[in-house]
Amino acid sequence: MDKPAKKLAILGSTGSIGQQTLEIVESFSEKYKVMGLAGGRNTELLIKQVKRFRPILAYSATELELPSSTNFATMEQIASHPEVDLVVIATSGKEGLTPTLAAIHAGKNIALANKEVLVMAGEIITREAKKHKATIIPIDSEHSAIWQCLQGEISGISRVILTASGGPFYQLTKKQLAKVTVEDALKHPTWEMGRKITVDSATLMNKGLEVIEAHWLFSLPFDKIDIVLHPQSIVHSLVEFIDGSLKAQLSLPDMRLPIQYALSYPERLENPRLPHLDMTKTHLIFKRIDRSRFPCLQLALEAGKRGGTYPAALCAADEIAVSLFLDKQINFLKIGEIIDKTLSLHEGIATPTLEDILATDKWARETALKLAYEGNKC
Repeated sequence: MDKPAKKLAILGSTGSIGQQTLEIVESFSEKYKVMGLAGGRNTELLIKQVKRFRPILAYSATELELPSSTNFATMEQIASHPEVDLVVIATSGKEGLTPTLAAIHAGKNIALANKEVLVMAGEIITREAKKHKATIIPIDSEHSAIWQCLQGEISGISRVILTASGGPFYQLTKKQLAKVTVEDALKHPTWEMGRKITVDSATLMNKGLEVIEAHWLFSLPFDKIDIVLHPQSIVHSLVEFIDGSLKAQLSLPDMRLPIQYALSYPERLENPRLPHLDMTKTHLIFKRIDRSRFPCLQLALEAGKRGGTYPAALCAADEIAVSLFLDKQINFLKIGEIIDKTLSLHEGIATPTLEDILATDKWARETALKLAYEGNKC
């Protein structure tokens, strides 16, 4: 007897991850049914998605004229709807926080692609997920790789190793980095991603955020999480066990693979649209990262270890700084400088509430903007 279709809510459906999620759904239309879609300001694309997948609920950040068969709902209402089996959190930034908590409180399974949810509020999210028996399945390729390596394992972990492509600039000097353009930063050598995450990959902020994510997802101390440079982006992460054995997950750099596994877990599905890796044509390189050349990585690691509201301040300052860089108002190196100054002014709260985290986010955004403005005046 065939299993009933898994009912999905996809928050952030108009972004890169959301669009790729819907591509997977199209490949397996008998296995998945879209119950809810939420997009940002790209209403033209969202309308097309609504017409194609016919969800019962939809949300847009701006006014939207929906078909009669689809009702407007908040992201929290979509995430907690009783008919939804799996909630895909593909929004960016703090917008994913309250919908994730709504899904958790409703006991939903969650496929999480939003880094900031765990970075900003990891302690709250993991505590509530345990309390409400909600399962968090990582979509990030690195965390999906760790998760896959841990399937069936009952022995202790010695450490996990996240791989970093290094982005387009890992061989540049500081003098060369000062002249990097927005166009240069958006040319990632191996991945196709959204603009903000592509810049974060170039600064290696993205990798620092992933360390904080791994800390919460897998209950690991920071000293058991390593990073190595791997320009090919073929090995997505490794797990070392207490006997010295290493397990790794390998694939071509294509986000559809971890997305599909998050949707189909515990099954694996054959998908002719996904590329297969030919190991005979693969040359793998691993190197140590020179952290002195990537201040954003170091700032993220320090904020993660300090905990409390520091990671929330980090995320907010980074979002402002990257936005200013993309708008060509600051140069590439100023991103790290603005984040560093913002964090130095922050008076952290060790055990924050959600309200404290959101207040920190607001404060850090205002502070980062003020610092950038003052810096440009000089």
